[in-house]
Amino acid sequence: MNVLVVGRGGREHALCYKFSKDEAVSKLFCAPGNAGIAEHAECVNITETDQKGLIEFAKKNNIALTVIGPEQPLAEGLTDLFLAEGLKVFGPTKKASAIEGSKAFAKELMKKYNIPTAGYETFTNYQEASAYIKKKGAPIVIKADGLAAGKGVVVATTEVDALAAAEDMLEHNRFGRSSAKIVVEDFLDGEEFSFMCLVHGEAIIPLALAQDHKRAYDNDEGPNTGGMGAYSPVRHLPDETEEKAMTDIIQPVVQAMIKEDLPFTGVLYAGLILTEDGPKVIEFNARFGDPETQVVLHRLKSDLATLLLDLLQGKAVKTEWSSDTVVGVVIASEGYPGEYKKEQPLNDLLKADTFFYHAGTKKADTGIVSDGGRVLLAACAGNSVAAAGKQVYQALEAVSTDAFFYRKDIGNKALERS
Repeated sequence: MNVLVVGRGGREHALCYKFSKDEAVSKLFCAPGNAGIAEHAECVNITETDQKGLIEFAKKNNIALTVIGPEQPLAEGLTDLFLAEGLKVFGPTKKASAIEGSKAFAKELMKKYNIPTAGYETFTNYQEASAYIKKKGAPIVIKADGLAAGKGVVVATTEVDALAAAEDMLEHNRFGRSSAKIVVEDFLDGEEFSFMCLVHGEAIIPLALAQDHKRAYDNDEGPNTGGMGAYSPVRHLPDETEEKAMTDIIQPVVQAMIKEDLPFTGVLYAGLILTEDGPKVIEFNARFGDPETQVVLHRLKSDLATLLLDLLQGKAVKTEWSSDTVVGVVIASEGYPGEYKKEQPLNDLLKADTFFYHAGTKKADTGIVSDGGRVLLAACAGNSVAAAGKQVYQALEAVSTDAFFYRKDIGNKALERS
């Protein structure tokens, strides 16, 4: 079969790398792709938001399955257009992707169907939001309602920080239309983890748990990012955690979407936190997480394309996993998640003795250069978090990372709790 992946980041590199190993895949394309993806797929010069171009390409090249990576084309209805043309696509419709595209929608859905999450209120007026924040106190969480590339969340430890975040979003349009409305949430204390499931209607295929690291710097300091590293599995969580998350959260929200006439097909990503009262939802995403996909798919032994097509066709699906732990460390451009320089050389860094998933890279006359905030993810597998982490950090320490930075503590929480 011919497969098309839409996107250009580390998540899409992980998808393409996995698809390239699948014997059922005869031709693999990625639009638009990046320098690393080009090693495994034919990159085509069509952007993620060029709906007409993507559909024409899929028809012309007899694409049997399209997988949409990023959230933006999903929110803009790319899946709907593919389905209207009779093309097989793995990704939610525009209306169903609102579970990520609007945090207010997700919170209202959870409230209606009694799905455990933090208490909240929504605001479009700063004065009303500030009064609520002052009433509640800190710590407290301020979220832009719409899509903000993983940067629209502020976990405020002080009232001053919370008020500043709310003002930045509502009064100063920090994220444009995405922050015209905000969600103000109670702070939840506990262990965070990511639970991605492949969903089609009522069918749910759980993927392995992972733990992401959102803050930019060591010890969970600095601003929120799209993710600075991850590892999988998360063995130190209680054995019943996944089952409880499935029965209390994943299954109820899948059924809720059906009842709301918004049946979900695609990756339902649940960002969860294990509290004293059990798992609760921090956020939902409507696609593969990044960087979780890189460490999770690195462990998946099953053929991904076959698995997805079987799911879409209503067949019974089983997954097989490596027993290894995979640790992934993001190498980011200095300044990220703020302003940063592009086109920084990567040739020396890429000599490190590790597997690299490319996120923001491109080919230039001088070789491969940076083309984004998060540039690479270095991944190593081992029989434990300690073993895999040691490998990846030794590899990175052996090369120059000038113009870039990375966290030195990915996986440390697992080591502290083991």
